[in-house]
Amino acid sequence: MAMQNYVYKSLFKVVSNTVIRSSSCWANVELGPPDAILGITEAFKRDTNPKKINLGVGAYRDDNGKPFVLPTVRKADRMLVEENLDKEYASISGIADFCKASAALAFGDDSSVLKNKLNATVQGISGTGSLRIGAAFFAKFYGPNKVFYIPTPTWGNHTPIFKHSGLDVKTYRYFDPKTNGFDFNGACEDLKNMPDQSVVVLHACAHNPTGVDPQPEQWKEISSIMKAKKHFPFFDMAYQGFASGDCTKDAYAIRHFHEAGHPLALCQSFAKNMGLYGERAGAFTLVCSSAEEAERVMSQIKIIVRPMYSNPPIHGARIVSKILNTPGLKQEWLKDVKGMADRIIGMRTQLVDGLKQEGSSHNWQHITDQIGMFCFTGLKQNQVERLIKEFSIYLTKDGRISVAGVTSGNVKYLANAIHQVTK
Repeated sequence: MAMQNYVYKSLFKVVSNTVIRSSSCWANVELGPPDAILGITEAFKRDTNPKKINLGVGAYRDDNGKPFVLPTVRKADRMLVEENLDKEYASISGIADFCKASAALAFGDDSSVLKNKLNATVQGISGTGSLRIGAAFFAKFYGPNKVFYIPTPTWGNHTPIFKHSGLDVKTYRYFDPKTNGFDFNGACEDLKNMPDQSVVVLHACAHNPTGVDPQPEQWKEISSIMKAKKHFPFFDMAYQGFASGDCTKDAYAIRHFHEAGHPLALCQSFAKNMGLYGERAGAFTLVCSSAEEAERVMSQIKIIVRPMYSNPPIHGARIVSKILNTPGLKQEWLKDVKGMADRIIGMRTQLVDGLKQEGSSHNWQHITDQIGMFCFTGLKQNQVERLIKEFSIYLTKDGRISVAGVTSGNVKYLANAIHQVTK
């Protein structure tokens, strides 16, 4: 009898647990797909080939393939420690000196944006958080339509960020796979055919993932078309200084659009150009028509930020502020960022030279024509698969590589491998 009762209790327990599990609130939650870049990194880590190369990582590496902390960031860090600052909350809009310095870096110290107090600038959680703030503001206040037009292709997080904010997302032509360059005619045609007053997302420099940027004259034509159509330019700038090595040159599009009379939105990140990936330092700016309008806009941005994350982290913003607001340190940083940009540019040239030395008959000029951390190589998916399987060279299936993963120690091996899969 005791054994029978034990069996009944055991069965009841099994049945009860099954019922509980099957009626769980989360029983309908599907397993999400793995992150593509994370998958590349995990496969790279498992590979035992001593010649393996990771060209998927979106972070700067030095010529030894190691993470790099800028000397000026080290110096600013030490200065902040010596100041014995408290760890009190920042305001909802973030650290004021950081916001002012971020806007000045983007628009120029003498810009009318700052002189006339036309900017509503808040500190964001790097570029991603700044985009999210801007998307939420447009979802709530932008009247004409709730559609954001993004280039094809674009950074993989743009679409989910905008959709998460309740915005519709459509695309315009940008990259031409036939030339591995900018589809200027296609982009202009699409801009002309969009409904008036559409919001157009533009990469200010070092387009991610292609590394293809419009030339100054092309930017002027794009600006002219958008002005005629009353489109709203929404800039994402994650690579100022890191693209060409010149912060002024990399800010050309933003400054031209402002001078041409556009209202505009700007999202900034200091992850790449200061190497502050994990510090999450960024900014969101709306350029308004008057100081009074900027004040009203700022009040509403704060209302959006407050329930989202209350206020931003302070340490990364303090580092940026210390560098940009200390003249001597800023000059040192400009040299640091140029050094990073020059290494990337140099690796592009060495890779093309290496392909020529291997005897490749293909035209690889697009590798040096493109700019910034990423490069669309033009490699096909089957060629990418061979690079991974036969040579332990890891990259995304669309042929995009992070040039930061190329070093003087592996560029010859990479050139040989690319030649083997393309000859």
